[in-house]
Amino acid sequence: MVKILVVDDAAFMRMMVKENLSKAGYSDFAEARNGREAVERFAEEKPDLVLLDITMPVMDGLTALREILGIDPAAKVVMCSAMGQENMVIEAVGLGALDFIVKPFKPERLVQTVGNALSNEGIMADRK
Repeated sequence: MVKILVVDDAAFMRMMVKENLSKAGYSDFAEARNGREAVERFAEEKPDLVLLDITMPVMDGLTALREILGIDPAAKVVMCSAMGQENMVIEAVGLGALDFIVKPFKPERLVQTVGNALSNEGIMADRK
C-alpha cells in the first residue's frame, strides 16, 4: 500500500488533497502542518511520496525538502505552490523535487502528478 505524506499549513488543503486522492484509490495518508513536522513525520513514517507545500510557518517547504532529501536522497517529493512562486519551484526542482503542482489545482492534475511521481515519471525522474 502506498503511503503519502500531505504537508500544508491549511487544514482544508490537506483535506482536499486526501479527498481527491482517496477517490483515485489511495488510502494511506500521513499529515504535517509545517516543514518541521514534515521532516519528523517523514523520518517516522517513511512515506512513498511527499506532497510538500512551499510556503509554511516554522520551516518552509524548500528547507524541509533539503532535510528530507538529507534523510533519504531517493525520497519522492512533489512541491505544491501558489501562483507567483515560480522561482521557488525552480529551486525546489533543482534541489531534487520530482515535480510540482500549482494551487489551486485540478483534481485530475493532482492524481496524474502523484501517479507519475510514484511510477518515476516525474519531470525530474531521471535525476539519479
